[in-house]
Amino acid sequence: MRLLIDSNRFIDFCSGDPEVVSRLESAVQVVVPFVVLAEIRVGSLLLKRGLDQARVLTEFLQQPGVRTVHSTDATTHHCAALYVYLRKQGTPIPTNDIWIAALALEHSLIVYTRDTHFDHLPQIPKIR
Repeated sequence: MRLLIDSNRFIDFCSGDPEVVSRLESAVQVVVPFVVLAEIRVGSLLLKRGLDQARVLTEFLQQPGVRTVHSTDATTHHCAALYVYLRKQGTPIPTNDIWIAALALEHSLIVYTRDTHFDHLPQIPKIR
């Protein structure tokens, strides 16, 4: 399974959640989108245990099968289409999550998240 990890699942991983650790260890590939990197780094600057989280992120990114992904022109097209879809549906979601969904579409990845608002995007494969 090729997973695109959301920041909430990374936090679960940092907390040692056995189900999350197992899921990530069994994944063929774990992709960390640039938006999630930014969210995690913001958290590491604001939280009391932020230095620990930053250390875990550095180690996590060095693991085999883990890579980061950044936006491309194709991502912007997916992002725009998803934004319009959600707006017409009347179910907006946070902008960062639209970027995450766009990257999942572009790279054919499954979003691994706790956020239920991804349910408004049936075209995005996801697991909780």
